[in-house]
Amino acid sequence: MKPYGFRIVALVLMGWVFMGCSATNPVINEWRNPAYGSANFTRILVGGPGFATSIRRNLEDEFVAQLRAAGIDGIPSYSRDAEEQANEASIKQEAQKLGADAALVVRPLQMERKTEYGPNYFPAPWFGYYGPHFGASWYGWYGAPSVYHYNEYTSETTLYDIAKNEVVWSGTIRTTDSDNVQTAIKSYVTTVIRALDEKNLLAKPLKGLAPM
Repeated sequence: MKPYGFRIVALVLMGWVFMGCSATNPVINEWRNPAYGSANFTRILVGGPGFATSIRRNLEDEFVAQLRAAGIDGIPSYSRDAEEQANEASIKQEAQKLGADAALVVRPLQMERKTEYGPNYFPAPWFGYYGPHFGASWYGWYGAPSVYHYNEYTSETTLYDIAKNEVVWSGTIRTTDSDNVQTAIKSYVTTVIRALDEKNLLAKPLKGLAPM
Protein backbone atom coordinates (compact mmCIF):
# COMPACT_ATOMS: atom_id res chain seq x y z
CA MET A 1 0.00 0.00 0.00
CA LYS A 2 1.32 3.45 -0.90
CA PRO A 3 1.58 6.22 1.75
CA TYR A 4 -1.62 7.80 0.41
CA GLY A 5 -3.52 4.62 1.26
CA PHE A 6 -2.15 4.62 4.80
CA ARG A 7 -3.37 8.19 5.28
CA ILE A 8 -6.88 7.19 4.25
CA VAL A 9 -6.92 4.31 6.73
CA ALA A 10 -5.61 6.55 9.54
CA LEU A 11 -8.26 9.20 8.95
CA VAL A 12 -11.10 6.68 8.89
CA LEU A 13 -9.95 4.92 12.06
CA MET A 14 -9.48 8.26 13.85
CA GLY A 15 -13.09 9.08 13.04
CA TRP A 16 -14.28 5.84 14.61
CA VAL A 17 -12.21 6.42 17.74
CA PHE A 18 -13.57 9.94 18.29
CA MET A 19 -17.13 8.73 17.73
CA GLY A 20 -16.62 6.05 20.37
CA CYS A 21 -15.08 8.47 22.89
CA SER A 22 -17.61 11.27 22.54
CA ALA A 23 -19.82 11.64 25.63
CA THR A 24 -23.14 13.34 26.18
CA ASN A 25 -23.87 15.60 29.12
CA PRO A 26 -25.44 13.47 31.90
CA VAL A 27 -27.43 16.52 33.11
CA ILE A 28 -30.53 16.21 30.95
CA ASN A 29 -32.49 18.99 32.64
CA GLU A 30 -31.76 21.60 35.31
CA TRP A 31 -33.26 24.70 36.88
CA ARG A 32 -31.57 27.39 38.90
CA ASN A 33 -33.32 29.94 41.07
CA PRO A 34 -32.65 33.30 39.36
CA ALA A 35 -32.48 34.97 42.79
CA TYR A 36 -29.18 33.20 43.42
CA GLY A 37 -26.36 34.68 41.40
CA SER A 38 -24.06 32.73 43.69
CA ALA A 39 -24.12 31.12 47.11
CA ASN A 40 -21.61 30.11 49.75
CA PHE A 41 -23.04 27.00 51.33
CA THR A 42 -20.47 25.50 53.68
CA ARG A 43 -22.50 22.94 55.67
CA ILE A 44 -24.78 20.64 53.69
CA LEU A 45 -26.95 17.78 54.89
CA VAL A 46 -27.30 15.11 52.19
CA GLY A 47 -30.31 12.81 51.92
CA GLY A 48 -31.38 10.07 49.55
CA PRO A 49 -34.93 9.08 50.54
CA GLY A 50 -36.58 6.48 48.35
CA PHE A 51 -33.46 4.43 47.69
CA ALA A 52 -32.77 0.98 49.11
CA THR A 53 -30.85 1.19 52.38
CA SER A 54 -27.46 0.16 50.97
CA ILE A 55 -27.83 2.44 47.95
CA ARG A 56 -28.87 5.38 50.12
CA ARG A 57 -25.95 4.98 52.50
CA ASN A 58 -23.38 4.61 49.73
CA LEU A 59 -24.86 7.57 47.88
CA GLU A 60 -24.82 9.86 50.93
CA ASP A 61 -21.33 8.70 51.92
CA GLU A 62 -20.00 9.49 48.44
CA PHE A 63 -21.56 12.97 48.51
CA VAL A 64 -20.07 13.60 51.94
CA ALA A 65 -16.64 12.39 50.83
CA GLN A 66 -16.57 14.63 47.75
CA LEU A 67 -17.94 17.64 49.62
CA ARG A 68 -15.42 17.28 52.42
CA ALA A 69 -12.61 16.86 49.91
CA ALA A 70 -13.64 20.31 48.65
CA GLY A 71 -13.57 21.81 52.14
CA ILE A 72 -17.35 21.72 52.66
CA ASP A 73 -18.89 20.12 55.75
CA GLY A 74 -21.10 17.35 54.39
CA ILE A 75 -23.37 15.33 56.69
CA PRO A 76 -25.14 12.07 55.74
CA SER A 77 -28.79 12.13 56.75
CA TYR A 78 -28.99 8.41 57.42
CA SER A 79 -26.92 8.95 60.56
CA ARG A 80 -29.44 11.48 61.86
CA ASP A 81 -32.84 10.34 60.60
CA ALA A 82 -34.77 7.07 60.85
CA GLU A 83 -34.46 5.59 57.39
CA GLU A 84 -38.00 4.25 57.21
CA GLN A 85 -39.35 7.74 57.96
CA ALA A 86 -36.95 9.76 55.82
CA ASN A 87 -38.53 12.13 53.36
CA GLU A 88 -37.80 15.54 51.95
CA ALA A 89 -39.49 17.41 54.79
CA SER A 90 -37.75 15.44 57.56
CA ILE A 91 -34.35 15.94 55.91
CA LYS A 92 -34.85 19.70 55.74
CA GLN A 93 -36.02 19.78 59.36
CA GLU A 94 -32.93 17.83 60.44
CA ALA A 95 -30.70 20.20 58.47
CA GLN A 96 -32.22 23.11 60.37
CA LYS A 97 -31.60 21.39 63.72
CA LEU A 98 -27.95 20.79 62.80
CA GLY A 99 -27.39 24.37 61.74
CA ALA A 100 -26.75 23.37 58.14
CA ASP A 101 -27.22 26.16 55.63
CA ALA A 102 -28.31 23.81 52.84
CA ALA A 103 -29.81 20.38 52.19
CA LEU A 104 -29.13 18.25 49.14
CA VAL A 105 -31.93 15.77 48.46
CA VAL A 106 -31.63 13.02 45.86
CA ARG A 107 -34.71 11.15 44.62
CA PRO A 108 -34.69 8.12 42.31
CA LEU A 109 -36.89 8.54 39.27
CA GLN A 110 -36.16 5.54 37.08
CA MET A 111 -33.79 2.66 36.42
CA GLU A 112 -33.79 0.93 33.05
CA ARG A 113 -31.89 -2.13 31.93
CA LYS A 114 -30.46 -1.43 28.49
CA THR A 115 -29.04 -3.77 25.86
CA GLU A 116 -26.90 -2.73 22.92
CA TYR A 117 -25.74 -4.87 20.03
CA GLY A 118 -22.62 -4.22 18.04
CA PRO A 119 -20.05 -5.95 15.87
CA ASN A 120 -16.78 -7.25 17.21
CA TYR A 121 -14.66 -5.69 14.49
CA PHE A 122 -14.45 -2.64 12.26
CA PRO A 123 -15.53 -2.96 8.62
CA ALA A 124 -12.83 -4.60 6.55
CA PRO A 125 -11.24 -2.23 3.99
CA TRP A 126 -10.23 -3.20 0.48
CA PHE A 127 -7.60 -1.26 -1.40
CA GLY A 128 -6.54 -1.59 -4.98
CA TYR A 129 -5.07 0.13 -8.00
CA TYR A 130 -6.63 0.59 -11.40
CA GLY A 131 -3.99 1.95 -13.71
CA PRO A 132 -2.50 5.07 -12.08
CA HIS A 133 -5.47 5.49 -9.71
CA PHE A 134 -5.79 4.28 -6.13
CA GLY A 135 -9.17 3.05 -4.93
CA ALA A 136 -10.70 1.99 -1.60
CA SER A 137 -13.97 0.37 -0.59
CA TRP A 138 -15.48 -1.22 2.52
CA TYR A 139 -16.85 -4.71 2.97
CA GLY A 140 -19.49 -5.64 5.53
CA TRP A 141 -18.85 -6.13 9.24
CA TYR A 142 -16.61 -9.01 10.28
CA GLY A 143 -17.19 -11.09 13.41
CA ALA A 144 -20.25 -12.16 15.35
CA PRO A 145 -22.41 -9.43 16.95
CA SER A 146 -21.52 -8.54 20.53
CA VAL A 147 -24.08 -7.89 23.26
CA TYR A 148 -23.57 -5.21 25.92
CA HIS A 149 -25.84 -4.88 28.97
CA TYR A 150 -25.90 -1.87 31.25
CA ASN A 151 -28.16 -0.01 33.68
CA GLU A 152 -29.35 3.53 33.07
CA TYR A 153 -30.22 5.53 36.20
CA THR A 154 -32.30 8.69 36.20
CA SER A 155 -32.53 10.67 39.44
CA GLU A 156 -33.34 14.20 40.52
CA THR A 157 -31.21 16.20 42.93
CA THR A 158 -32.45 19.37 44.62
CA LEU A 159 -30.43 21.90 46.63
CA TYR A 160 -32.39 23.79 49.30
CA ASP A 161 -31.48 26.98 51.13
CA ILE A 162 -32.52 26.02 54.68
CA ALA A 163 -32.65 29.54 56.12
CA LYS A 164 -34.94 30.79 53.34
CA ASN A 165 -36.71 27.47 52.70
CA GLU A 166 -36.17 27.92 48.97
CA VAL A 167 -35.11 25.68 46.12
CA VAL A 168 -31.77 26.93 44.84
CA TRP A 169 -31.05 24.37 42.12
CA SER A 170 -32.61 21.22 40.75
CA GLY A 171 -31.21 18.85 38.16
CA THR A 172 -32.27 15.64 36.48
CA ILE A 173 -29.26 13.47 35.78
CA ARG A 174 -28.84 10.26 33.81
CA THR A 175 -25.87 7.98 34.35
CA THR A 176 -24.99 4.49 33.21
CA ASP A 177 -22.88 1.66 34.57
CA SER A 178 -21.87 -1.85 33.59
CA ASP A 179 -23.36 -3.80 36.49
CA ASN A 180 -21.37 -1.73 38.99
CA VAL A 181 -23.60 0.30 41.27
CA GLN A 182 -20.72 1.97 43.11
CA THR A 183 -19.31 3.25 39.83
CA ALA A 184 -22.71 4.69 38.92
CA ILE A 185 -23.00 6.38 42.33
CA LYS A 186 -19.56 7.98 42.05
CA SER A 187 -20.29 9.19 38.54
CA TYR A 188 -23.62 10.66 39.63
CA VAL A 189 -22.17 12.46 42.64
CA THR A 190 -19.28 13.88 40.61
CA THR A 191 -21.76 15.20 38.05
CA VAL A 192 -23.86 16.94 40.72
CA ILE A 193 -20.88 18.48 42.51
CA ARG A 194 -19.47 19.76 39.25
CA ALA A 195 -22.83 21.28 38.25
CA LEU A 196 -23.15 23.09 41.59
CA ASP A 197 -19.58 24.33 41.36
CA GLU A 198 -20.12 25.65 37.83
CA LYS A 199 -23.17 27.56 39.09
CA ASN A 200 -21.12 29.08 41.98
CA LEU A 201 -23.41 27.51 44.55
CA LEU A 202 -20.71 26.09 46.81
CA ALA A 203 -18.39 27.82 49.21
CA LYS A 204 -15.39 27.85 46.88
CA PRO A 205 -14.34 26.58 43.46
CA LEU A 206 -13.58 22.90 43.41
CA LYS A 207 -10.26 21.77 42.03
CA GLY A 208 -9.10 18.54 40.52
CA LEU A 209 -12.42 17.10 39.37
CA ALA A 210 -11.73 14.47 36.79
CA PRO A 211 -13.59 14.79 33.46
CA MET A 212 -16.53 12.45 32.89
